[in-house]
Amino acid sequence: MKKSTIYIIISAAILVIIILILTLSPGKSSIDTIKVPVKFGQFRINVTTTGELEAKNSEKILGPDGLRNFRIWQVKIEDIIPDGTVVDSGEYIAELDKTELSNKLKDKEIDLEQFETQHIKTKLDTTLELREARNELINLKYTLEEKQIAVDQSIYEPPATQRQVQIELDKTQRASDQAHSNYNIKKEKAIANMQEVSTSLEKAQLEYDQMIELLKKFTIRAPKSGMVIYRRNWNGQKQGIGSTINIWDPVVAELPNLTKMISKTYVNEIDISKVKEGQQVEIGVDAFPDKQYSGVVKKVANIGEQLKNSNTKVFEVVIEVNEFDSILRPAMTTKNIIITSIIDSVLYLPIECIRNNDSISYVNTHNSRKHVIVGKSNENEIIIRAGLKEDDQIHLIPPENAEDYKMVMIDTAIVNEIIRQDFKTKAPKKKQPGKDEQIEQSEISIKKMSKEDIDKKKPDRRKKN
Repeated sequence: MKKSTIYIIISAAILVIIILILTLSPGKSSIDTIKVPVKFGQFRINVTTTGELEAKNSEKILGPDGLRNFRIWQVKIEDIIPDGTVVDSGEYIAELDKTELSNKLKDKEIDLEQFETQHIKTKLDTTLELREARNELINLKYTLEEKQIAVDQSIYEPPATQRQVQIELDKTQRASDQAHSNYNIKKEKAIANMQEVSTSLEKAQLEYDQMIELLKKFTIRAPKSGMVIYRRNWNGQKQGIGSTINIWDPVVAELPNLTKMISKTYVNEIDISKVKEGQQVEIGVDAFPDKQYSGVVKKVANIGEQLKNSNTKVFEVVIEVNEFDSILRPAMTTKNIIITSIIDSVLYLPIECIRNNDSISYVNTHNSRKHVIVGKSNENEIIIRAGLKEDDQIHLIPPENAEDYKMVMIDTAIVNEIIRQDFKTKAPKKKQPGKDEQIEQSEISIKKMSKEDIDKKKPDRRKKN
């Protein structure tokens, strides 16, 4: 092959490569030629937020009740099954820390033993005391019989001797009566003492039994079948192992009803005025991007709050999901498009097409800059109220020589008409008088007319005089 032929082939290849580079390279001129048409139709104004799924209703799995009776104010979760575990009714959920209650149970065991000992001691003491009293009564009975025999035998003795024997009998009788009275008192006292120690023993035994039963409740089991979801505390952290529950809110975990879900989200204070209860919502779930759901705004907070580690003020908004889907789970991230307004039959463009110069909005066409009057906007597009028509081609990015284009202004009559429309829309409506007010005004007019007629009929006294 000749050298000239080789040079020609190489030159042709280089030329082709240069042409391809120039054609395929993303130069500024290719960007400048991007145009978009003016669209006509329905325009939606949305507020887009990120939220989190929750069950609308859920059953709380509570810790043991009765902790307050033993002055236990809070308990730690020692063990709990993984978040999202599906359980049947009666299955194990969690174990609470028993240390404090176990210590109190040991103290109560000591108290119980002391009360039992006291009960036995009191019982033995009263038994011995009453036995001695009964023996004394028996002995006095025998003594009384002996004195009576002595009195009976003294009938043959001198009167002085008879008197002395009779006195001994009377004294013995009196001692017997006193002993019987004392015995009854001692018996009543013994019964009272036994009731006191028995009551203390029964109370201690009851508290001990209650502690034993309460200790069993520290093992938490599922009240019914479902999916166990960890409770979240005030700052949004999950309440897992090591978390504390208190007697005022003794929730260990929850069993959500997954048939009805809500998306809890937060709307920036700038957009909250647009959001109202009853507005429709398009809901997407990050875990399943191909799934779409519908919803409705159910609740809008009246008071704002500050997000953690942020200066942004937000308002809580609750959105109810209309559909049921078994794949939806609590804590899934959602994208919520709240449709705050729908405007029919309007022209609109991407917001990037709009330029501003000395308070005038305009767009770039293929050979001019057109003055436009804009209306409401959403995240991506804006309404064109005047200055363009459907399918007009607008530059997305100004061309290099856009500053040399002639500015085409909208007719003054059109601008003035739009200003009048805006004024009518913003101006407060005059209050029309109600029926009662109209009647009252009519009555006042009638009275005024009657007074004038009377004045006309009155004689002019000044002329007469």
